[in-house]
Amino acid sequence: MLDLAGQLHAWIEEGREFAVATVVAVGGSAPRPPGAALAVDSEGTVIGSVSGGCVEGAVYDLCRQALQDGEPLVERFGYSDEDAFAVGLTCGGTIDVMVAPYDASQTSQAAALSAAAHGEPVALARVVRGPADLLGRAVLVRPDGSHEGGLGGHRDLDRTAADQARALLDTGRTRTVELSEDGSHCPGGLTLLVESAVPPPRMIVFGAIDFAAALVRVGKFLGYHVTVCDARSVFATRARFPEADDIVVDWPHRYLRGTETDRRTVLCVLTHDAKFDVPLLTEALRLPVAYVGAMGSRRTHEDRNRRLREAGVSERELARLRSPIGLDLGARTPEETAVSIAAEIIAARHGGTGHPLTGSGAPIHRAGREAGQLPQAV
Repeated sequence: MLDLAGQLHAWIEEGREFAVATVVAVGGSAPRPPGAALAVDSEGTVIGSVSGGCVEGAVYDLCRQALQDGEPLVERFGYSDEDAFAVGLTCGGTIDVMVAPYDASQTSQAAALSAAAHGEPVALARVVRGPADLLGRAVLVRPDGSHEGGLGGHRDLDRTAADQARALLDTGRTRTVELSEDGSHCPGGLTLLVESAVPPPRMIVFGAIDFAAALVRVGKFLGYHVTVCDARSVFATRARFPEADDIVVDWPHRYLRGTETDRRTVLCVLTHDAKFDVPLLTEALRLPVAYVGAMGSRRTHEDRNRRLREAGVSERELARLRSPIGLDLGARTPEETAVSIAAEIIAARHGGTGHPLTGSGAPIHRAGREAGQLPQAV
């Protein structure tokens, strides 16, 4: 639901009635992860998606029904062997979708949508399996551990749910959590879907060259907050990088040392100049970031590795470096090269191989590091 925060917050401000369908669990091959949502207002306006098209019509009808009945429900969709044209996922997977009308009395949901819409980190834990009177109840959790709302169960349940949600918020993850109704960690009584909304991950592009301009555009398309950094002020200009969020004129290693990064940050070094690359990569390879890639020919790569070893970079640290940067797509232009770099970043993030799907036999939709587990019963 939080992935539609901007639009849903606007609907609340306008006083619209609406229902939200949220993927709460997936099994096998499924096109959208837990947290993916579709919403329908009382006029029939629809936003979002839960399956990329496979079951949208049926989910739309369920939202309309929920608006009339005023009650949440959970529906399971999967492929039908008996009738390939039945409502279901032709990809062979299974998804559980919770459909619930927006309840203005649950102020925690409105507060979570408002926070997410304004770029504030927040987590929302909702009951997606359990007693009917608890289904859909929610707790909002902020990074400092404070929370509001309630699940309506045992007095320890809210505290345990808030602790679990804060842990997931710290890593920006969305997944399900199994708890007992008394708030203990024994699974079986309740399933909570914890959705985390965090600011966009950072992509820092070092080297204000034409390849960087193309990579900025791709990075923005993928949802990154993109910074371009170069020590040469004549190249690092707004006119050359109009789509960048930030443009920094500084020595790359000095800027990296002082700026904020996290485990989602990707660092793309396009300078391929030893006086910039070596001190920068010495810093970068020791940071707990998601990806470090460096541009250059194979000869440049070998020379750079030699210099990095001389600078004290260990073999373990050096093994983190993606160089030459990008996947082998046969790219020639800056735009094609940007696509190859983005493809490698995506593969690194989700554990992809980068191999063609044709003939591979591997699952198309991987379980993923942030996917929820399919509950035993709904």
